[in-house]
Amino acid sequence: MAEAGVEILVSTDKMAVVGLTEIFRKLPAITRAYFKLKSVLKNSKPDLLILIDYPGFNLQLARAAKKYGIPVLYYITPQVWAWRRGRVKKLAEYVERLAVILPFEEEFFRQRGLNAQFVGHPLLDHLPPPEDKTFLRKQLDLDQAQPVIALLPGSRQAEVLNLLPIMLKSAHILHAQFPHLQWVLAQAPTIDPQLIQSLIRDANLEIKIIASDTNRALAVSDLAFVTSGTATLETTLMGVPMVVLYRMSRISFLAAQIVVRVPFISLTNLVAQEKIVPELIQKEANPERLSEEARVILMDPAYKETMTRKLSAVRKKFGEPGCSEKTARMVIEMLGLK
Repeated sequence: MAEAGVEILVSTDKMAVVGLTEIFRKLPAITRAYFKLKSVLKNSKPDLLILIDYPGFNLQLARAAKKYGIPVLYYITPQVWAWRRGRVKKLAEYVERLAVILPFEEEFFRQRGLNAQFVGHPLLDHLPPPEDKTFLRKQLDLDQAQPVIALLPGSRQAEVLNLLPIMLKSAHILHAQFPHLQWVLAQAPTIDPQLIQSLIRDANLEIKIIASDTNRALAVSDLAFVTSGTATLETTLMGVPMVVLYRMSRISFLAAQIVVRVPFISLTNLVAQEKIVPELIQKEANPERLSEEARVILMDPAYKETMTRKLSAVRKKFGEPGCSEKTARMVIEMLGLK
């Protein structure tokens, strides 16, 4: 946004939190940001407030905007279909229009009386053009005839520390049965390379690290081990069979069981409305189970083909690229410029 010429009033990196306890540490910065932005809404009276994700903070801003007569467009809406459905009432009260990015969200909100429009997913706007798999493998010095498994351990340090060791132990188990398997690791730009190096140092496997280019890692792969999150959707859009895994603290998991109302953890299965990729959660997210699921995909061509076909069907539900353009059109309409 700064590169596009937007004036940054508050930097979100001072407000980002992961987990419950970190909220208290960041609370002073979050409170300062809220009152600063509320003052801007009151005194500058912008023609439109566009909110993006971050519901705990943004719904408070939406309430302030309503008070000052400022229309609101919410882009990438709270996942109220999964938990905290009480927020639907707040959205209905404070927000004029919703730009939603998951195919089932438009109907969900419209059934509850909200003006929602499915605009597609921003990931589609950033998918690279198809590249020749043979050429890409040659670039990475990978054997063209042997399977490649991608490791996607997450974009947060806690996720990497939790799940990459499980992926690496699973790789050892599989290596004993399939010694010619090849491995690539997609390193998120938010993760310190030294952390990755320290974790794979003792793996005793040749693992090619691909930094800040998840799509390239997936493009050369036949299978992926994926930490639950946006990466599952990236893997789906690339059409790569996967096993999804996730672990959290026991307390967080128990709390999630109470409030979360969805049958799956991966966006892939949620959009498909059926289990098309395996999900390993908590105790099930262990090297043995991960290896077992991977073995089935590697050894059962019919199972792999069915999964690939269903991934393609999920990809089609997202439509064509153009998410940003469609959202921009909504902005223009709300400003009365059309």
